[in-house]
Amino acid sequence: MNKKHFVIALIMVLAAISRLIPHPPNFAPVTAIALFSGFYVTNKLLVYALPIGIMMLSDLFLGFSSISYFVYGAFVLVSFIGTLSKNPKIFKIVPCILLSSISFFIITNFGVWILGGYPKTWTGLATCYTMAIPFFKNSLMGDFFYTGVMILCYLLSRKTFLRTA
Repeated sequence: MNKKHFVIALIMVLAAISRLIPHPPNFAPVTAIALFSGFYVTNKLLVYALPIGIMMLSDLFLGFSSISYFVYGAFVLVSFIGTLSKNPKIFKIVPCILLSSISFFIITNFGVWILGGYPKTWTGLATCYTMAIPFFKNSLMGDFFYTGVMILCYLLSRKTFLRTA
């Protein structure tokens, strides 16, 4: 593994470990990890495998739930969104984070509805999404915070540790 790959993996692992530290509900690095992978990992298989593998490892400590399939599916989509904007500039990062956050919200809350949290009606679906809106605020703030920190760490490491990258 070269230095660049090591730094990228280290940043992702540290972000995943931060899931284990007490934090406000939904203020977590989950979406940022998948988006960061899409931005900077060059191996197509690893773009998707790294975030899911890292999240599975952290879920060993936090616990798996029936919604995990939807969460991991959302990660695949978010990683793909990141691949559409390789080595992003600031004006590309914000739309990517917004699209990723909204996609994650739609997919995972659809999973909550499908798995039985609400009646299987249009009203039940609307209620499910409505009840999730307060959590979306924290998700969005966490996605911006963690994506920003991860990108900043990577860019700083390129200037110091990875001078040739």
